[in-house]
Amino acid sequence: MARNLALYEKKILKDQEFPIQLIVNKCDNKGRYFKVHWHEQIELHYVVRGQTMIRLEQEELKAKEGDLVIANSNVLHEGYCVGGLMEILVAIFDMEAFSKEFADKNIIFCPIISGDSEISKLMLHIYEEYQKKEIGYRLVCKGELLKLVTYLARNNALEMLSEEDGLRRRKKLERLNTVYQYIEKHYTEVITNRDLADLVHLSEGRFCHIFKESAGISPLQYINEVRLNKAMNLLKKENFMATEVAEAVGFSDYNNFGRMFRRYFGCTPLEARKNSKIV
Repeated sequence: MARNLALYEKKILKDQEFPIQLIVNKCDNKGRYFKVHWHEQIELHYVVRGQTMIRLEQEELKAKEGDLVIANSNVLHEGYCVGGLMEILVAIFDMEAFSKEFADKNIIFCPIISGDSEISKLMLHIYEEYQKKEIGYRLVCKGELLKLVTYLARNNALEMLSEEDGLRRRKKLERLNTVYQYIEKHYTEVITNRDLADLVHLSEGRFCHIFKESAGISPLQYINEVRLNKAMNLLKKENFMATEVAEAVGFSDYNNFGRMFRRYFGCTPLEARKNSKIV
């Protein structure tokens, strides 16, 4: 199967001395701040301030300041700002580049860890070094992350995944990528569960079960979330009326669009358009 499909992110961490990607996500607007995706690397999300909701496959994890959320290898994940100022330190790394011993064990870490002072100490040190970027900061960040991985392996490992189970998980994600890619291209059209099930040669019932098991929501909910996020982008960037935006992203009923938009973003389409103009 092709590797450049919709939700798969090919992470290439070329620097052998610093095989880590660090990101600081800041947001104060309610809604999704990073889209659903997956990759082979482990992705850590430490809440520096505020709170967030991160979906790991079917689990919705609410995390507050001091919490660590872990997206294990080959797990679908996406993040939502629940309102108010939020700052998240993200660290992405390939376990193979850190420790062959740990990589060979295929460790599955606890998805969320709260109130652990040792984890907070290590992650905040990484955050401070990354913000300042003084000479040698990458060495410090790598050293602290190595300490963190060892600490997590000793104290927060859920299970050791067999090679067969890991391959099975990966194949399921690759199969569903066909569906996500189709939705991304055809979200303005009418899409049924039957249409999507046919893409991956499954019965409608079996497809809906697998999709919800992986994404945490039904196919229709996912399609509507895609449409709503596209609508928000149009309202912010283009000079369209709200009714035009609803039609452009695939909603035939404007009133239904308005209700769903407000439930999802916490404001009406008109308010979102007005606020974007003020900013």
